[in-house]
Amino acid sequence: MPPERPIIGFRPVGPADLPLLDRWMRQPHWREWWGDSDEEIRFVHDMIEGRDTTRPFVFTADGEDVGYIQYWFIGHHQNDSWLADNPWLGVLPPETIGVDLSIGPADRLSKGLGTAALVAFVTMLRETGFSEIIIDPDPENLRAVRAYEKAGFRPVPELLGRSGDSLIMRHEGC
Repeated sequence: MPPERPIIGFRPVGPADLPLLDRWMRQPHWREWWGDSDEEIRFVHDMIEGRDTTRPFVFTADGEDVGYIQYWFIGHHQNDSWLADNPWLGVLPPETIGVDLSIGPADRLSKGLGTAALVAFVTMLRETGFSEIIIDPDPENLRAVRAYEKAGFRPVPELLGRSGDSLIMRHEGC
């Protein structure tokens, strides 16, 4: 009998969550795919303080903190400085939002939490009114790509090979 799916919850990141996120971001499985942990924490701090429009959340499984998830607005990044390094952003409608996530504790990897969190998060985003949702993993991050496919994301054909070190995937469900 397959294990029951956990109950996934989300809470906006606040200042009290920064030490937890800092601990997670310093772990090898996180650092492999995200940037410098000190810089990433500064980005999250900017989000909390309102200097960045990205919306950060801690996600929980059955009430336990197990990961980080955020959404960001494509339209806010369709400017000269972002488009110079990421021209693919200009191909997407400005109302599109991007999602990023990572499992916190390494012992919670490969247990279906990323897929479960992403399914619940996309449902929440759609209920909020967002219809165009993408995610942009490194194509070498096969564990993430598989999880995102299970959650209903598919590569955007017109962007294959045109997005640098990112695989742009669009959510295909409603």
